[in-house]
Amino acid sequence: MISSPLMTVMVDAVRKASRGLRRDFGEVENLQVSRKGPGDFVSAADRKAEEVLRDALMKARPGYGMVLEENGTIEGTDKSHTWHVDPLDGTANFLHGIPHFAISVGLEREGQIVAGVIYDPVKDELFVAERGKGAFLNNRRLRVSGRNDMADALVAYGTPYLGRGNHPRLLREVGAVMAVSGGTRRMGSAALDLAYVACGRLDAYWERDLQTYDFAAGVILVREAGGFVTAADGAAEPLATRSVCAGNETLQRELLAILKKAQG
Repeated sequence: MISSPLMTVMVDAVRKASRGLRRDFGEVENLQVSRKGPGDFVSAADRKAEEVLRDALMKARPGYGMVLEENGTIEGTDKSHTWHVDPLDGTANFLHGIPHFAISVGLEREGQIVAGVIYDPVKDELFVAERGKGAFLNNRRLRVSGRNDMADALVAYGTPYLGRGNHPRLLREVGAVMAVSGGTRRMGSAALDLAYVACGRLDAYWERDLQTYDFAAGVILVREAGGFVTAADGAAEPLATRSVCAGNETLQRELLAILKKAQG
């Protein structure tokens, strides 16, 4: 496990926020829920978790900026550092009682993601990574999958919310991947999809129409686990396009080619 001061701050913050999520998940039928938009919900638990994260991170690093799911962008006095914070990635799963969701915190330094923490409070799985120090699940060092044949690969993808994104394009892409891969999954949490690529549970993953807080932590996890992450169109840095394509060197490159071919 990484024991740097930065990682201590991030892990402490997500663990504090997780307490309320665990409690509220046990009483999911009684949650207060409001509509944010078609197919996109926010719960009282979501807002409470974000407040805990915001307060903990601001106290530890008061000058850093923030990109928050519920409260937008907070400008910091330190223009070189920005937190990307998702207090509940997998909200729809949470609200339906599906135990697959996570807290995700990534740190951007001068345009590069340098540290990330993804915590699954139901399974008590803590994924952490810091640039140059590796990626870990609890106390176990992570490596991406060693599979090199797409026919054996398990590939995850994400779907845009109702009324957003390009659904016809996604259907073409999913069809193309299904035709050549060992299997596909749509699991409902971008953060955990990337964490699962980092630990080899998934072999590859792609998604578009994301927000930076959805995937910032996952990017550094995959890279520090020996994997490759680009934008879904192959651009080097996914932050600008808000899309990702991740996997080991071979399968990530092959997945990019499949996606490009699916566009005709």
